[in-house]
Amino acid sequence: MLYFWILFNLFALGMLVLDLKVFHRPGHAVGFREAMGWSAMWVALAAAFAAIIYFWQGHQVALEFFTGYVLELSLSVDNLFIFLLVFRYFSVPEEQQHRVLFWGILGALLMRGIFIGAGVGLIHRFHWILYVFGILLVYSGIRVCVMGDHKIDPAKNPLVKAVRRWIPVTENYEGSRFFVRDKQKNSALYATPLFVVLLVIETTDVLFAVDSIPAVLAVTLNAFIVYTSNVFAIMGLRSMYFGVSGLMKAFRFFHYGLAVILIVVGLKMLTADYFHVGTAATLGTVAAILFVSVLASVLFPGKPD
Repeated sequence: MLYFWILFNLFALGMLVLDLKVFHRPGHAVGFREAMGWSAMWVALAAAFAAIIYFWQGHQVALEFFTGYVLELSLSVDNLFIFLLVFRYFSVPEEQQHRVLFWGILGALLMRGIFIGAGVGLIHRFHWILYVFGILLVYSGIRVCVMGDHKIDPAKNPLVKAVRRWIPVTENYEGSRFFVRDKQKNSALYATPLFVVLLVIETTDVLFAVDSIPAVLAVTLNAFIVYTSNVFAIMGLRSMYFGVSGLMKAFRFFHYGLAVILIVVGLKMLTADYFHVGTAATLGTVAAILFVSVLASVLFPGKPD
């Protein structure tokens, strides 16, 4: 099984490097058509991987992967709003946004791999952790329903405050560089605002992982399936951002749908010892909730800003 972990991570890393070094080597603003093309490619790759899982480990495991992928992708939509907020707050040039998301997602792969390994290990060793995750998901869903979208203030990020305290930050962006040296001041090392943006993206992803990873663990405890479904979802998220960044306000009830999904999945974890809910039923429920939230947004659009 170790070989499959190594091969998959080499594949994911190779795709990221190919994306940054070949297709997006000269920094440029990613257009709608290009972003949609990359998004379609990632969806196709996920579908191909699901087919491989189907012939390798059977129908049930393939269904678990697909359900985890859809669940993770839908719960990660909130990340798109955070990307938009952070990039606007720091006035990140459009041609540098892709580079920030590349390194942000690379870090997210590492952190989520650690979280998934720890979560699966804890559940296998301490079964009661399942109830903790269930309560966490129900609480998160209720919080979103009551308080609305996730509110992130980049200026209050403790890691950003620490960086500004210990490392001087340049006033302006220095192209695609995260660090520069000031030759006029004994080659002192300076961080650029682009590095600060990267820290905000990384730390906020940790907050979202606290919601999304336990949700996928409610579908399966197969660490390889949980990890691969997460990877395909968040790697496609980068391209999706550039494609839908101008349409994010269109679905005003979408985050309520996500909140209901968190509550439903949390209740599934809490009642798993008493009621068995099949993976197909979970996938159908998630799809139905997303459809209703999008349909309600279309039928009852909000007033334009």
